[in-house]
This record gives sequence, C-alpha cells and structure tokens, in this order.
Amino acid sequence: MEKVKTLIIGSGPAGYTAAIYAGRANLQPVLYSGLQPGGQLTTTTIVENFPGFHEGIDANQLMTEMRQQAEVYGADLRDGSIVKANLSCRPFHLEDERGNQIEAETVIIATGASAKYLGLPDEEKYRGQGVSACATCDGFFYRKRVVAVVGGGDTACEEAMYLSGLAKKVYMIVRKPYLRAAEIMRKRVTEKDNIEILYNTNTVGLFGENGVEGAHLVRFKGEENEENFDVAIDGFFLAIGHTPNTDLFKGQLDMDEHGFIITQPKSTATSIEGVFAAGDVADPTYRQGVVAAGTGAMAAIEVDRFLQKQ
Repeated sequence: MEKVKTLIIGSGPAGYTAAIYAGRANLQPVLYSGLQPGGQLTTTTIVENFPGFHEGIDANQLMTEMRQQAEVYGADLRDGSIVKANLSCRPFHLEDERGNQIEAETVIIATGASAKYLGLPDEEKYRGQGVSACATCDGFFYRKRVVAVVGGGDTACEEAMYLSGLAKKVYMIVRKPYLRAAEIMRKRVTEKDNIEILYNTNTVGLFGENGVEGAHLVRFKGEENEENFDVAIDGFFLAIGHTPNTDLFKGQLDMDEHGFIITQPKSTATSIEGVFAAGDVADPTYRQGVVAAGTGAMAAIEVDRFLQKQ
C-alpha cells in the first residue's frame, strides 16, 4: 500500500495546474494522467484564448509545457488510470489499472468531461480540420465563413449566437421540429439574420478534401417525404452536451442530474472532506481551459489548508 499525501486524478489544465501548486506547497503530489493525457483541450489545434500566448499556442504544446512545469516542482506524474476508489473514509483507498494500491490523505478529481458526438466516422476523420465541440475555443478561426451547429438545446443556441458574431452564416441542424431551448434563447436565434435553422434534420456525413467543406444531411429521416441534401460549410460544431467522467465516483459524491460533481460555493470542496474537484468534471457552465486551470489552483490551495488543519 503506497501512502500519498495528495493524489490528483486527471491531466488537463486543472490537473496539471493543481500539480504545479501542490508541488510548490511540498504536498508531494502524485498525478495519474488518465486515458487522455492533456485532457479534452488536446482535441483542438491552436489555442488562442489562453492568457500569455498572444500568437496562440498548439494545444499539445501547452499541455506539455504545463506537464514539464509540474515536474519541475516535484510532482510525480504517472501514465495510466485510477480504476477503483473507496472514498468512504480517510485515508482514501484507490487502485490503478496495474493493481497498485494507494492510500491518499487527499484527492483532487480533475477527470474532465467528454463532449458528445454523433458517432459518425467523418467526425473523427475531420477532428481538428473543421470538426469542433467548442465554439468559444475554435470559433475565431471561422470569421466570415459558413458553419453549422448541431443541437437544439440551450447550449446549441448559445454556440450559434456566439458564432453568428464571427461567421458569415450559421446553420443550426436540429433533429426535432422545434428547439428545446428556453424561450429567450429560441427568440434570439430565430430573430438573428445570419442563423438558419434546419428542423427535422440529421447529419449523415461530412465531406471535403483538406478539411470540412460540407455536410450530407437528411430531412424527415425514415419518413415518406425523406429528403437528402448537402450544405456547404467550413466548420461543424457539436453542441449536444458533455458527459462528465465521474463513473468512478458515482454513489460516493454528490452530483447533479447530469453527473457533474457538486462543489461548495466558491470552493472546490466536494461532499466528502478531503476530496476536491477541479475543471470540467465540476463545471457544466464554462468548460474553458483557463477556468479549469484556475480551479486546479484553487483545489491545491484548499488541499494545503485542509492538511494544515489536520
């Protein structure tokens, strides 16, 4: 049984920042990078909205820089995942994928959230070449161009409105005959001149030579009046929700109806003393790298203060 003062689960901006702060506080942090080292941010290409990089920075390079900084300050960074967690009493008992047993005084959960995709092969084919799950992250690259947003809820409407301020035209691809969003959001998108809503429509594929150039769509799928058609687009944005990576902790921590970990107001503290949550795993609202990094710093500071009181 390995004894650890601070165990960090996850390696996106939240996890790495927590490791930097925890290392500087001499908490001897051990970080498990998980299935996606660098987190969801690495699914994009150039990051232009992370402070300090006025010309933008490659997402993988940014995560590599954070990782190296955490190592400089003494963090023990490990490949692999935590697969079992018993948070019923302190110290907490956890197990990694190799069967190694860990006894942790404190835990920072930074496992992130995964964007939901339609499951089309073309989504993977054009990942980083026109396919995105974050308009705030990537919308800037589509100024004066034509894009599509998939979804009909509040998030899709928000993404479409954001993109409408950058793009020449925005299609909303909505599989239902109506928008599920709140009335105020429905009003905004329907009244926006450069947003066109395609109701009763599903995406069946994407096409393009060196990136997305268009989408294959079907209206009234499976019905007698089924209609297949294409739209020319430069960007394809998914806005059908995110799934927090919290299966490991279900039944142990308080979560909302979607599975996001609930933290105390103005804190990263969870419903269990000594367990903290940072980044997208506890953030259904912003989902930005800089916000995740900020909560990673908060979590490490709160861990330090928590341990000092013990």
